[in-house]
Parts: sequence; C-alpha cells; structure tokens
Amino acid sequence: MICCLDLEGVLIPEIWINVAKKTRLKELEITTRDEPDYDKLMRYRLGILKRERIRLRDIQTVIRGMSPLPGAKAFLAKLRKRFQVIILSDTYYEFAGPMMEKLGRPTLFCNRLSTDKKGFIANYHLRQKNGKKEAVRAIKGLGFSVVAAGDSYNDISMLQTADRGILFRPPAKIVKEFPGFPVTVTYRELLAAFLKDC
Repeated sequence: MICCLDLEGVLIPEIWINVAKKTRLKELEITTRDEPDYDKLMRYRLGILKRERIRLRDIQTVIRGMSPLPGAKAFLAKLRKRFQVIILSDTYYEFAGPMMEKLGRPTLFCNRLSTDKKGFIANYHLRQKNGKKEAVRAIKGLGFSVVAAGDSYNDISMLQTADRGILFRPPAKIVKEFPGFPVTVTYRELLAAFLKDC
C-alpha cells in the first residue's frame, strides 16, 4: 500500500493564508477550501501579486518562517515506518523546499512556477491537469493499493480515485457535499484510518 497525502492543511499551514497575513492582503486568504476552480484561483492570486509588486522571493521569505502543523512531523515519521508515502500537492517546488526540509524530505509531487527577469511570478505550470488524481491512477496502475488523505476541493478527485479516501480537518461544507468519506481531526485518528484493514 502507498499512502498519498495532501500538503497544505494536512501537514503544513496554508501558505497563501500566511502570505496574506504577512502582506496584510486579505484577498490572498482564499484557498482551495473556498474555490474549487484551481485555474481561476491561481489567476486571481497572480493578479494580486502583480498589482502589489510582490516577488517570488517575498513569498519564499514568508515560507521560510513557517513550521509544519503541530504533530505533523511525528505523524509523518510514524506513517513512513509502516508505508511508502508520497505527498501530492498543488503547490510549487519553488515554495515547498523549506517545508520539505522541516518534514524530513518526504517524496513530493507538485508543480512549478516561472518568473520574469525582475523576479515576479509570471505563470504557473501544472505537471499534469488533475495531477493528484492522475498520480493516484498511475500508482494503482503499477499494482499498488492507495489510501489518500486531504482536506480541500482539489483533493476530492484524489480521494475518489484512491482505494480509500480520508478527509482530514475539512471545512463543514466539504463534509456536507462529500459525506462518503470518513472525517478525521487529529493525527492519531488519521494514522488509525490509514492502518485500518492493514
């Protein structure tokens, strides 16, 4: 079995919410928990960054000051002792590096950003459309069973494609819209859900 985890909201705080706090731009607090259309969300974010003259290095400074969610590193270490673990995220390698160091360098599949000559984010580049879902599909195609956990709209197709999907600290509206997934709110509960039937 391979365990697939979302990153933001499951192991680390939401990057964009932290950027919003540091820049005092409430507009950047919108995440995939609020907006299911990822392209619409990213175009909105990039427009704000351009308007406010916020460079990639400014966001990276915020990220370097962040820590994993309390208990996340210990949970991940316990999970990795039992299973192979892959982090499937819609974030970007240019963002995630410092957090991966703090989590013990787990395997991460995510996307990339491009910048202009002045260091402003010019565009985002998905490795693949519906990348989380397609990664799970590919892993299953290799003969593995997959259990996946996430918290947001952009995790739902991954959870639906996995052999078992688990919600972790999701907003109430997602629980209401997708009642078929078990809901966990602590790392102990999440670990128990991964261990179920193993």
